[in-house]
Amino acid sequence: MTSVASPAMVGREAPLRALLDAITRPPAVALVEGEAGIGKTRLVRAAIDVLRDGGRTVLLGHCHQLREPFPYGPVLDALRHVAAALPEAAALNPVTGALRGYLPELAGHLPPSPPPPPVDDPRAERHRLFRAVHALLDAAAPAVLVVEDLHWADDGTRDLLRFLTHQPPEGLALVMTFRREDLPVPGLPLGHAYRHPPGANSLVISLKPLDVEAVRTLTSALLGRSQVTEGFAARLRERTAGVPFLIEEVVRSLLDGDGQFPGGVEEPESLDRIAVPLLLREAMAEQLAGLSLPALHAVHAAAVLKLPADERLIAAVAAAPTGAGLLEVLKAGVLLEHPDGQYGFRHALAQQAVYDAIPGPDRQLTHRRAMAALTALDPPPLVQLAYHARCAGEYEAWRQHGGAAADQAAALGDVPLAVELLEGMLADPKLPREARGPLALQLSRLAAIGLSHRRAVRMLRHLLSDDFLSREVRGEARLNLGVLLANQAGAIAEGRQEVLAALPDLEGRPGIAARGLALLAMPAYGAEPIATHEKWMDQAESLLGTVADEDRELTATVHANKVTFAMLVGSPDAFALAGTLPVNDPSAAVRRQVARAYSNLCDAAIALGHYGPADRFAGEGRRIAEETGALYPAYLVEVSSIKLDWLTGRWDGLRERAAAVVEVVPEAPLLTVDARLVLGMLALARGEWEEAEERLAAAGPRELDSAFLPVAAAASGGLVELHLIRGAVDAALAEADSAVTRLRRKGVWVWGEQVVPAAVTALLKAGRSDQAAELVAEFAAGIEGTDAPAAEAALESAHGALAGAE
Repeated sequence: MTSVASPAMVGREAPLRALLDAITRPPAVALVEGEAGIGKTRLVRAAIDVLRDGGRTVLLGHCHQLREPFPYGPVLDALRHVAAALPEAAALNPVTGALRGYLPELAGHLPPSPPPPPVDDPRAERHRLFRAVHALLDAAAPAVLVVEDLHWADDGTRDLLRFLTHQPPEGLALVMTFRREDLPVPGLPLGHAYRHPPGANSLVISLKPLDVEAVRTLTSALLGRSQVTEGFAARLRERTAGVPFLIEEVVRSLLDGDGQFPGGVEEPESLDRIAVPLLLREAMAEQLAGLSLPALHAVHAAAVLKLPADERLIAAVAAAPTGAGLLEVLKAGVLLEHPDGQYGFRHALAQQAVYDAIPGPDRQLTHRRAMAALTALDPPPLVQLAYHARCAGEYEAWRQHGGAAADQAAALGDVPLAVELLEGMLADPKLPREARGPLALQLSRLAAIGLSHRRAVRMLRHLLSDDFLSREVRGEARLNLGVLLANQAGAIAEGRQEVLAALPDLEGRPGIAARGLALLAMPAYGAEPIATHEKWMDQAESLLGTVADEDRELTATVHANKVTFAMLVGSPDAFALAGTLPVNDPSAAVRRQVARAYSNLCDAAIALGHYGPADRFAGEGRRIAEETGALYPAYLVEVSSIKLDWLTGRWDGLRERAAAVVEVVPEAPLLTVDARLVLGMLALARGEWEEAEERLAAAGPRELDSAFLPVAAAASGGLVELHLIRGAVDAALAEADSAVTRLRRKGVWVWGEQVVPAAVTALLKAGRSDQAAELVAEFAAGIEGTDAPAAEAALESAHGALAGAE
């Protein structure tokens, strides 16, 4: 066998037809998902081969695993090759001139750059860039834009692709491939729920492993002969799980030099004696054995670089001229030519097989040469430099490059990449002991605004169990652990205990202590009365007064909590305070706190019945969160919007959206309570009592110290109503008494808009009209002086129930 390329699209005929049907009727959006080696790239390339004869412009973009924080890179790289499809510059939309700085190759084909947007408005610049890309693709129509390996995309690329999918250019077909298991947010290739744009062809193709018959056909096609035996195909399917790439590699490894099975007959038992990873190594070793020394140097340099690279970089890392050697390995099929003169392996497994075959001392030396070559680039790729420094044993350089890469990624809004880098460094036993404290703090600060938390929580707990951290570093690390537990992990009581335990170690850092007190001051959590929360907020503001004015992020953190506090308790000043948030601050870190404040304000406004403002808060919070890479507040807004749609009667598709949230974010239970509440209330409306009880109970009414009380109280109201429908008055009274007791203990009655009327109804049904009247009076006194339309409407309803009973 001279090539592993299959002569037929075995088992993929139907997906290929579906893909061609979608993208030949633009506008179209096609998502192709499947595990590594399943054939995503082959399917897309087969479709492209058909399309090239149809006069369409095909643009290819690739996301890479070792990605640098360069937002929009895969799309911009694809657009570098669009010149031949463009009309004269004068005929282009003037906004496309904004791409001149991003696409110097197209400068002669684009109109002049439009005037710059306001200096302090990065949102305008981003929106103009998105419009420019949209207009350029529209001008190049009919066109196909392919973005491969979306699971490795940066957040900026996802934002741009979401913009394109929302309203695709009329002549564009957008094709994206991804591996579901490697997505930053499980189940969401674009970072948010994908909604099919009206008027566009939308398609999701999930490639599955081949069945036995397809394995048999593929194997026969690879061998160029009649069908192999069914027994051999079945055993091959068992050993490879039906993944086409592995089937091809196994078949290659079993063949002798003449392209035949030893003895001329395929034997199922032969498959049991060979491990797949070994087969891959042997296959590559066989290919490398016949190469000249210059060719071998080129292959080793490419394996160490890991990513496709140009000839100059490969030569620098190989420390030898590689022209003839590179040509040799290209002819042999060991390396392939990628777009823009880049050379690399066909797949990551081949790269790893070659890398493992390089002797250790030679690998380290080659990594050092890679560091020297990459350092000379402008700007230097920090993620790659950190990787090569670690592999070269240069641990101090690894720490510096890794920390700088994380800082750069966070500054560009790519928080998931920053967290991934820091987690990887802290998990490595080779990280110097003295470097762990600073990196742990860096990780804890960034993890608090992301979604994934389990690994970070484990690392912080491990670090805190040791005694090498200074008191102040220990205090901040414990505080950040508390934030992670209380927010992302949903372990509110445990997280608050960590925050309280951190405060004594933060006596010398009043600003950080103020942040901890501001978190404790959030009144919707814990069993403390509102007076205690007010005391904590006053202490936080007092400590903040001793901190230098330059620490704007810390000031914004405390201010965000103060604004949230005011809205949650129905303060008449809440909306005025919300208007003081630093929305246009140039610091991404400050704006992340603003995004968090808006997400909290949205939730609080919903609880109070301010539905219009809640919608506006949601829009602002979502926009700023996406700009700055703050995933946690972005998802909080998404889930809060589900509850808002339920309360405002926008129920179309709501059940599916809420169920998707519960399934998609299992690691962040606090994010799902709103969705569980909505699912419970929708089930109650449909008369599905068992589901209603299960969903409402999961929204927090049983969690006395770890629930978000506004949602928990609403869930209790739903349970009271459910018990009354079933005729279980005693159960309704018990549920009502528990919820009312919690509101009474907390002293915030504005969250009783659903449970109080239900409790009054239950008391009246039990013949306890005096207690019902007392509860109504207590509720009226509790909401007096607040700005809470929902509570006022609930009070009117409760009065009506009393009047009806009389």
